[in-house]
Amino acid sequence: MKITTFAIKVWRWMSLALVLGALAWTYSLFPDQVAVDFTESGLAERYVSKEHIFYIVMGIFLINNVGLAGLARPLPKVNPIHLPIFKKKVWAQYPEQLGEHLVNWLYCLVAVINTITGFSLFALATINSSQYKLDVFDFSWVFYLGVALLIGVFLLPFGLLWTPVPDDKLE
Repeated sequence: MKITTFAIKVWRWMSLALVLGALAWTYSLFPDQVAVDFTESGLAERYVSKEHIFYIVMGIFLINNVGLAGLARPLPKVNPIHLPIFKKKVWAQYPEQLGEHLVNWLYCLVAVINTITGFSLFALATINSSQYKLDVFDFSWVFYLGVALLIGVFLLPFGLLWTPVPDDKLE
């Protein structure tokens, strides 16, 4: 197993724990009505019940961790000629490396979505808390982090532009 494969798997499992822990912790802290939309001055404008937030996050969690992660198992078995990738004929000669690259990409996407969801829940809980004097603008870093992670994930398939390294040169 390559170090990148190991790191992505660890990140995926840690992000899974992050989103589940964040959901359980924030659900216990949320008031009955949670502020989710704010005016330019930072005042709460729109509220959603904490049960709705729970169900929305659980829906995202299930689609992400069951749906997207479920695609990772059959993906390496698909003939590379049928995949929308660059240099199909070259990659068809290295199905194991292609499969590992595609599975890593999917797991990385799952980890990014989990990470963004977890941090968003923590930010939402802090904004709605009466203990902290932070407003919605103190958490703009969550947006920038999410955009950077998504850009990074969607740049990963460009690694398929380079030809794979034969196994005998890896050893």
